[in-house]
Amino acid sequence: QVQLAESGGGLVQAGDSLRLSCATSGRTFSSYTMAWFRQAPGKEREFVARITSGGVIIYADSVKGRFTISKDNAKNTVALQMNSLKPEDTAVYYCAARRVGTSEYKDWGQGTQVTVSS
Repeated sequence: QVQLAESGGGLVQAGDSLRLSCATSGRTFSSYTMAWFRQAPGKEREFVARITSGGVIIYADSVKGRFTISKDNAKNTVALQMNSLKPEDTAVYYCAARRVGTSEYKDWGQGTQVTVSS
């Protein structure tokens, strides 16, 4: 099991930037794919971005070109740099971990709120 803790959320205006961080426990990156998901009020949780243990990155179309996922292997952290934020980016953002060779994200953080005002 991996413990995850997000930070960096807040209230910003449209067009602003925010950087989310996910602190992880243990030797995570060599065995896990790390991802960010989000859930807006009244909507289902949706995929935002992921980075594999080998550094392969995929983004949702809705954030491509605006968000950047990265990881720091020395610090065991994963970050999500969010630029050109839009009101529709408002959601609770979750960090998740999926063990290599499996298909399910079983470890989740508690989430951090991002609110973008117009």
